[in-house]
Formats: sequence, C-alpha cells, structure tokens
Amino acid sequence: MVRITEQLIRKRAEHNECEIYTLEEISLHQQDIEKIEYLDKWCKDLKILYLQSNLIDKIENVGKLKKLEYLNLALNNVAKIENMEGCESLQKLDLTLNFVSEVTTIESLRSNYFLEEIYLTGNPCVNFEGYRQYVIAALPQLQRLDGQTIEKSERIQACQDFDSIRLKILQQQKEYESKKTDDEKRLQSSGNDAESKSEDNDKTEEENADFWNSKCDYTPESRKEMHSKMKENREKKSKPMFEKPEFKRTKRYFNDAGDPMNINEGKVDFSLTETEDDSAFVLDVACFKYLDTSLIDVDVQPKYVKVTLKSDVLQLVLQDEVLTDKSTAKRSQTTGHLVVTMPKLNPPPKPIQTTNKPDTKMKKNSSKNVKDNKKTKNIETLEYDSSKSMQNTLANITKEEKHQSKGPLTLKSKKKLVNKEQMIQSDDFIDNPDVPPLI
Repeated sequence: MVRITEQLIRKRAEHNECEIYTLEEISLHQQDIEKIEYLDKWCKDLKILYLQSNLIDKIENVGKLKKLEYLNLALNNVAKIENMEGCESLQKLDLTLNFVSEVTTIESLRSNYFLEEIYLTGNPCVNFEGYRQYVIAALPQLQRLDGQTIEKSERIQACQDFDSIRLKILQQQKEYESKKTDDEKRLQSSGNDAESKSEDNDKTEEENADFWNSKCDYTPESRKEMHSKMKENREKKSKPMFEKPEFKRTKRYFNDAGDPMNINEGKVDFSLTETEDDSAFVLDVACFKYLDTSLIDVDVQPKYVKVTLKSDVLQLVLQDEVLTDKSTAKRSQTTGHLVVTMPKLNPPPKPIQTTNKPDTKMKKNSSKNVKDNKKTKNIETLEYDSSKSMQNTLANITKEEKHQSKGPLTLKSKKKLVNKEQMIQSDDFIDNPDVPPLI
C-alpha cells in the first residue's frame, strides 16, 4: 500500500520551493495511492488537487480544504460521493472512470453552492435510466454535466419529474448491487481454482500476453490487479538481464610488501611541496571552508602522511623520512585549507657563508673616508679671526686674487667681495697706505 508522506509531497512541491504549508496546487497522479490522508492538515491552502490514476476507493480527509476549487479523482476505485460538504469553494469535480453506482449519494453536494461542473463518465450510474435528469434536478447549482451544458428547459423538466426518476434510480441501484455481489463470488471461486492449478509465481511472456488480451469484468478488483501487473513489469524492466553478484571492494592502504600507497578517496585537491631550504615538506589540503575540524584526522608517519576527511582518506608517500614529533597541522581561518608542515629527518646541509662581504664593507668605508677628507680640505672659510693680525689676513686675500683669472666674477668671488666690504666697515679696520686698493 502506497501512502501519502511528507517526503512525497515535498518532492511534488518543487514549484513552490518544497514548501508544504503555502502549497496551492499539487499533482499526485500515478502513484498507486490507496488512501487520501494528511492533505487537510499539511496543505490547508490547496486550490487544485490531482489524484487521478491511483487506487483510491473512498473520498475522505478533504472536508477541511476550504479553498479547494478543483478535485480530480479520475481512474480510481471510488464507489460513493461523500465527505465533501466542507469544500466550500469547490467548483469542479472529476470522477471519470470510477465505480460510482450509488448515484443518490450525489445529493450530499447540495451545500456546495459554487459547484458548476461534474464528470461521471465511465461510471456504472451513467447506464441507469434517467441518470442525467436525476443529477440535474438533485443539484440545481450545476452548469455542466459530463462536458455538456445544462439548458433551462432541461432543468425545468427534470425538476418536475424528480420524484418518479428518483424511484427508478433507487431500484436500478439495488439490482446493480445484487449483480455485483454475484460477480464477486464467481471471481473468488475462479481465483481459487487458478491458484490450485498453477503454484509457480513466475509467468512466461505468453501468459503475460494472455493476461492483457483476456476479457474481465470492470471492477475495482480487476483494476487493482492491473496496477499490480504494471508494477511487476516496471520492476522487471528496471532489473538487469543477468544479475551480477554483489562485490564489496576492500580498502587497501598498503601493498603486499607492506609499503604505503598513494590514495585519494574523496578526490580532494591538494599540493605537496618543499620549503625553500628543502628542510621540510608542506602539504596543503583544500578542505571545505565550513567543515568541522572534529571531522578531520591527521596521522603523520616517518614515510607517509594520512589525512581523513569524514570517511574519505588522503594518503601520500613521502620521498624522505620526516620527524613526526615536530610536525604541525594548522588550518586557515579564511579558506579552511589544512596545512601540514613535516620537517625532514636528514635535511640537506646549509651552504657555507663566504667572508668577502666584510672586506667590501671596509673598502667602501675607507673610500668614503678619503672622499670626506678631500671635501674637508677644499673647504675655505672667510671668517675673521681676532688672534691673527689684520695685515696677514689682507695679505692672504691679495695673494688669492692674483691667482684668480680676470674673467667675469663668479658667485664665490661676489661673496668674497661682500665679506671684504664688511671687514672694511668694521671698527677694527686699520687703513695702511702701503696696501694697494682693492679692485
């Protein structure tokens, strides 16, 4: 028995982002459902409900769907029209190809004032004499019956003959029920004989063809048998012709010689590199950013490293032995990557540093000192020293002027003249007639 479950409804509610409470339309056709349940509790806003091509034999658990406008129960095993008084907004009801024989149960829909259209094509009650006139008179709010519009004249005549037509319908219902019970007894006896003759459950293709070609009575039991046969055929098609024995692959992390192997079960992105000085291995594993650290396990061995992410194992063989005690494992807070640093047991020797560097520094320092000395020698000051006599200072100035060229004055010579004029204007100046005048 297939039942309506929350998982089934969510699967069929993809158009509503798998939300059930606000669902307005759902299609549950061809699911072999035998009972209507939970819809009036989980989907109270339903407006359209498709339940065709199932095995439902009773209308129930829809009375609380106040907003339901269209209910499709075609190709089911419904025998009575009942439990729909609470569907206040119901406008259309489809019961095509069911087993409604008690057509008088349609009178329960008189309180559904918005009901405009009903389909009862393919039901046993359609063959009753006066069926259409009875339904039209029983439901005055109907506008269409079995796809045909109801005329006013037709409605007036049906209402006039309603009492006589209703008596005929009741008599035909009783005859149909008695005939139905006789057919059921006959089918049960024939079914028991068939079971005693054939004990094998497996049927050949010929028997399968005979089943579909043989004639049978139009009953709910025959429909259930047909659905079960269709289910068997679907299962046979889904199964392979030759079933292979189940083979469970054993996980191996070491070969027959006991050496570790490279394994990446989860197909995780990683990179195994060495540091610049080749003193350690660095393993970068691209873990998921929001993966809980408690689900990550790191095992560093001298010749291999093993990282377990949930249940997937990443194992890598190392070219050199590493120090397990000094190995570290850290995780990035931004990307979530796992970084495992493994120092080597025998790292390569470091290159010896040459002593040429300090000599070059000394040379540079000595060259700087020589340049500084030259600069200090070339610096000349024109400041007045009171310890020296004025005559010596003037004599030195005249000597320097003789050696200078007679070209245009430079900035330096201009500065010197200014200094000389300042000296002449000073109070300590002594005018010596033997000294030639300044040019």
